[in-house]
Amino acid sequence: MLDETPDLDNPDFMLLRLGRRLRKRQGVLDEWWRYYRGRPPMPQLPKNAQAAFEEFQRKARTNFCGIIANASVHRLFALGVTGPDGAPDDRASSWWQLNRLDSRQKLVWRCAMAQSTGYMLVGPHPTRVEDNSRPSPLITAEHPSECVVEYDPETGEPVVGLKAWHSDLDGYGHARVFYDDRSFPYRTRERTGGRLPWGPDSWQYAGDSDEGEPHDLGRLPLVEFARMPDLGEDPEPEFACVMDGQDRLNLGVLNRMAASRYSGFRQKWIKGHKFAKKRDPETGLVTVEQPFVPGPDNIWVSEGEQAQFGQLEATDLRPFLEEHASDVRDMLIISQTPAYYYAGDLINISADTIAALDLLHVAKVREHIAAFGEGLEDVMGLAAAQAGVLDDYTEATVRWADPQYLSPAVQADAATKLASIGYPLDVIAERLGETPLQVRRIAGGAAAQKLLAASLLPANPAPTAGNVDDEGVTGG
Repeated sequence: MLDETPDLDNPDFMLLRLGRRLRKRQGVLDEWWRYYRGRPPMPQLPKNAQAAFEEFQRKARTNFCGIIANASVHRLFALGVTGPDGAPDDRASSWWQLNRLDSRQKLVWRCAMAQSTGYMLVGPHPTRVEDNSRPSPLITAEHPSECVVEYDPETGEPVVGLKAWHSDLDGYGHARVFYDDRSFPYRTRERTGGRLPWGPDSWQYAGDSDEGEPHDLGRLPLVEFARMPDLGEDPEPEFACVMDGQDRLNLGVLNRMAASRYSGFRQKWIKGHKFAKKRDPETGLVTVEQPFVPGPDNIWVSEGEQAQFGQLEATDLRPFLEEHASDVRDMLIISQTPAYYYAGDLINISADTIAALDLLHVAKVREHIAAFGEGLEDVMGLAAAQAGVLDDYTEATVRWADPQYLSPAVQADAATKLASIGYPLDVIAERLGETPLQVRRIAGGAAAQKLLAASLLPANPAPTAGNVDDEGVTGG
């Protein structure tokens, strides 16, 4: 049985504490994921109409939460890591490429935008080694349903982390509690069906030593990337502020679909006509014969003396469409997403208009960049510690692509003007969004071209009797 004594240094207690936090937030993570995937709760109608509208309920869901989340993910792209002086770091670039962070970073940003947090875990690579024979760093993207971090209430620094998962291979639940100098492995006592239990009798320690498994990284190897949490509040996904708007929009679509199907066309009516009836000899059910069948070659005739025909006006669907457009615009405005994601009446808009519409969205993305950049610096510091490199990567700089869209013509014009006032080529290349390695290649290529051009210039003529004056100075 595990020891439940409350103590941050007690891995048994932290396993159960953080595991229960994982279980508690699993429900809300699932809810956020359903909204992100476009599968929020189906809009509801009165109870007596539920059966008739079940199909409509499924079809009435329109996914704008996914668009809002991905609008920020598309603008978040870390190009790499440079040293404090801005020069590319070859070792950091090597770890970056070997761990495929150009693509894996998007997995973390998408988790953070869709489910409030994402994680990266740093550890020893099982096969690759560094030049000093230490295992190379392995950096993996982790899901918030499997990872959680405990922070020191006084310093705000992470002190304990947990990764817990169900293995499809052996059927058991596995977990590992991380500290800044060691980790503790656990396994469930019995096979689980995918949902991990968090009772004190459910887990057993799976390590060889009660002291855990030491590591020399010097800090918690699990790094959390939280999406812009408010002070004292838990982080929320990018679309948390418009979830009610998404539900309202889906209900509006449901109402429009119902009106379109049942009253979107002109209904016919007749009075003063005597309909024939017939009885089913087996069931005794009485039905009314319907002689009036719509068709371009049909004529409706009634022998009734007072028979009258007419039709009802169709329901005007324009108010529904206007309400839909208004709800969408509200969602985009509240979430600070550019309006051109829902084009509407935006036709032939200029680059200046796009920049104006981007203003709040770019400001929001820059906040994400500031927060996530700190986390990436921690990740690279852990990678350096794993590789046995003593350099301090807390002073490193994470280079990000500019979240503001600029046309190639505007970028070229800006680069030309910067060059005319003396900006170095490598700095201009950074502003254009080139990666650190590409910046080095551009600067090296430009230097080589200048050297080649200088070597092809004609040499200065040697002094001769004809071009030397009396004082021995060449003249011309």
